[in-house]
Amino acid sequence: MKDTFRIKLEQLERRLVEVESLLSDPSVTNDMNRYRALSKERSDIDPIAAMFKSFKAREDDLAGAQEMLADPEMKDMALEEIESAKADIERIDKELTLSLLPRDPSDERNIFLEIRAGTGGDESALFAGDLLRMYTRFAERQRYQVEIVSSNESEIGGYREVIARINGQGAYSKFKFESGTHRVQRVPATEAQGRIHTSACTVAILPEADPVKDITISPADLRIDTFRASGAGGQHINKTDSAVRIVHIPTGVVVECQDGRSQHQNKARAMEVLASRLLEREREAAHAKEAGLRKSLVGSGDRSERIRTYNFPQGRMTDHRINLTLYKLDMIMDGDIGEMTDALRSEHQAEQMSSMESA
Repeated sequence: MKDTFRIKLEQLERRLVEVESLLSDPSVTNDMNRYRALSKERSDIDPIAAMFKSFKAREDDLAGAQEMLADPEMKDMALEEIESAKADIERIDKELTLSLLPRDPSDERNIFLEIRAGTGGDESALFAGDLLRMYTRFAERQRYQVEIVSSNESEIGGYREVIARINGQGAYSKFKFESGTHRVQRVPATEAQGRIHTSACTVAILPEADPVKDITISPADLRIDTFRASGAGGQHINKTDSAVRIVHIPTGVVVECQDGRSQHQNKARAMEVLASRLLEREREAAHAKEAGLRKSLVGSGDRSERIRTYNFPQGRMTDHRINLTLYKLDMIMDGDIGEMTDALRSEHQAEQMSSMESA
């Protein structure tokens, strides 16, 4: 184990003792907000401290076994113990290193998934629909709830733009590396001569903002327009000005919602999406500063960055950030993207480890 990691773990051990002492302090138990915060901190630190205790115990076992080597009668037993202790130390060391990686505070949040058709016209809109289905199926396998917040359907199917909310613990951690440009190569249904076309869609993953804690939106900064909704939704939705368009004047961010059955519902949804977009702008600005110091292989999360190609004639998907190619496109389009998201998360963790080691 690197000395820098051991020092951090020893600091956590001392902090755990301090937190446990504070939790028995009457001034803390009478302050529920502070008590909850300290209880959460203890629950975060406790398993790491327990792992570190096991790590040190196995280090002691290894040292004891190495001393036993000098005794001919104990040598075989000592060699077995040395092999076992070394294996445990290596395993726990890796687990401890992962536990020390900085956590994204947004990982546990719900998300807004935005998919926009790009180059390719109708074929791009159809592919946007395919991507929505892929992500919906993946979300359902995680037992997440998916709700369409806003959609703009194309004439032949699919979407020019669609926004969905995905609710579930850890949703952002599962989807966070999906932002970027997704390219598709296939023969469109509208292609009579069987030629392969290339189209693209952009995907943005936004952690759902807490309107109280995360972002402050002044009503004076908003222009809110209402208009008649179009598309599906029944007779009522098309006869009233239930659709809502909100413009955030300082940034120019525009959000439209028309899938709800009332103006009030659409306005509430639009405000939620707006808050998440503004929060993401702040995150992107912070990441841009960080990118000047360190380039992430997994990607910046910028929706203009080409991250993936779906080649239907060859039945393959390639993620260009980590050079991962999978030949199971049918399964992927049916929501089986766990192997891909796990690989991206592992690469991100490897980058974090490298950054910590060089710090």
